[in-house]
Amino acid sequence: MNNKLERILPNVQKPARYVGGEYGQTVKDKASVDLRVAFCFPDTYEIGMSNLGMRILYAVMNQMDGVWCERVFAPWADMEEAMIQNDIPLYALESGDPISDFDMIAFTIGYEMSYTNVLNMLRLGNIPLHASERKGLSQMVFAGGACMYNPEPLADFVDFFCIGEGEEMTPEILNLYRKAKREGWTKDAFLCEVCKIEGVYVPSLYEHIYGDQGELLEIRVKEGAPKQIRKRIIQNLDTALYPTEGIVPNLEIVHDRSNLEVMRGCIRGCRFCQAGFTYRPVRPRSPKLLQKQAVEALEFSGCHEITLSSLSTSDYYALEELAGGMLDYCTPRKISLSLPSLRADNFSRELMLKLQQVKKSGLTFAPEAGTQRLRDAINKNVTEEEILHTCAIAFSGGWNSVKLYFMLGLPTETDEDVLGIADLVYKIYQTWRENASNKKRGVRIHVATAFFVPKPFTPFQWEKQITPEEYLRRTKLLKANMPAKFVEYKYHEADLSRLEAVLARGDRRLGAVLEEAVNRGCRLDAWDEYFNYSAWCEAFDCCKIDPDHYTVRGFEEGELLPWQTISDGVSTAFLSRERKKAYASETTADCRSQCAGCGANCLLEGGKCNA
Repeated sequence: MNNKLERILPNVQKPARYVGGEYGQTVKDKASVDLRVAFCFPDTYEIGMSNLGMRILYAVMNQMDGVWCERVFAPWADMEEAMIQNDIPLYALESGDPISDFDMIAFTIGYEMSYTNVLNMLRLGNIPLHASERKGLSQMVFAGGACMYNPEPLADFVDFFCIGEGEEMTPEILNLYRKAKREGWTKDAFLCEVCKIEGVYVPSLYEHIYGDQGELLEIRVKEGAPKQIRKRIIQNLDTALYPTEGIVPNLEIVHDRSNLEVMRGCIRGCRFCQAGFTYRPVRPRSPKLLQKQAVEALEFSGCHEITLSSLSTSDYYALEELAGGMLDYCTPRKISLSLPSLRADNFSRELMLKLQQVKKSGLTFAPEAGTQRLRDAINKNVTEEEILHTCAIAFSGGWNSVKLYFMLGLPTETDEDVLGIADLVYKIYQTWRENASNKKRGVRIHVATAFFVPKPFTPFQWEKQITPEEYLRRTKLLKANMPAKFVEYKYHEADLSRLEAVLARGDRRLGAVLEEAVNRGCRLDAWDEYFNYSAWCEAFDCCKIDPDHYTVRGFEEGELLPWQTISDGVSTAFLSRERKKAYASETTADCRSQCAGCGANCLLEGGKCNA
């Protein structure tokens, strides 16, 4: 640690964010490596260290001989100011070296509102902002993560993108880079070769042509580049690396526990859920392997809580077996087992009793809509009867609190659907009165509503987003009709969700807006303390770009979409069919009951599609 850093750390919040030295981190001899990667998470230490994908890829890269991957996180505003005042560039935690010293700079991006952090971190690291300004092989910037199914808003700044899962793709990229470095390739030569790796998208090899109204008219593919980039997946998760000897953080993080990934993909087909489509097909890990990994991770980390992670954990095919085996280990050691992503249609009393053996964690369910018609339109595939039955099980088992998540602004939603949320909440209260085993404590029902954001690669990717004013009208209507005594109601901010929709469905023209927003001080936008909507509006005005072009306008089904160069394996024809079924309030069965022919099975070796 340098003297400047030693002086400023006592004066900033949570200095442990910035010092490294954690148990389990990887430190290598610089002289023994020929490739150094600065692995950046565009948010704070507490958020980044809770990200399982970052932990996995950190282990994948450091497992390679001759490669050293180090972590970099976005500083909080007080630390950023101190770094600027003391001329300390953004640095990696393991070595303390500035990121400008690294060969490659990688970002994992899971949320659109972190885009300004990407640009700000490059600037803090003295890295030229635009990909076109970085001429040689050094300081090569690439990015992956859940948001990169539409990477176009960042196309001006990132040299190439990784689409899909990175465990196999990343070593292929790094080894190609090492070859290019040894043989003295130009940057252009490397980009022309790396685009041949399945899952790699090089935006400079594609020219986007726009019309007078800002509509995308044509995508011109340069010679040698693939016409479409298909996402990369891991065929068998049992053979994929899982870091049981992970880094133990210096301070409490958001998800301060061991995290066990039980499967990827989701058997459901909720029509608003991007992850439910982009992570297809479903691939589970075996329960025997998961129990082994759980014990190894807990013994290494010393954590007293472990969570079973996936998009829909209660749909894991061997959940009862896995939970039973893990509790045999966890219960005598006072280690609690938690299951997020529970479904209201498959929550059993037996599972509930197992979960509360050590610690009774909260229950969270997401009905998403208040009426059965709208739940069918979004293909939630859960009934009011199932929701109330699940709550009855929980209340009779001693729970007196439940969290419920809904969305407002879903396609086809009416005021009747909004009022249906209040009606359902009241019925849940009545269920508590009829079934609670402990009424002395009273009941608390926590209700949250989010502003629907149409996302690429979903049946709703073409939909209009309602205006923030209309969203707020619906929140007021709901609040006025919500049973107030026993309900805590919160709703997401409208401005933030509007901007999220712009960035989610945006095109390359937004690069100028992002840069202007950063110039106006925008960063840490996901944090209420720093989100500056007026600065964003000024940036759009300055660049003469109307945000409504990406939100309330919607898209025609025949329109060329900015993300059309990317394929997640799910066919556009399937998404269109699902959209039509949504408007007819028709449901589609889950993948285990019947294959709907989405196309994702073709990504598996020998996989077939029933389309």
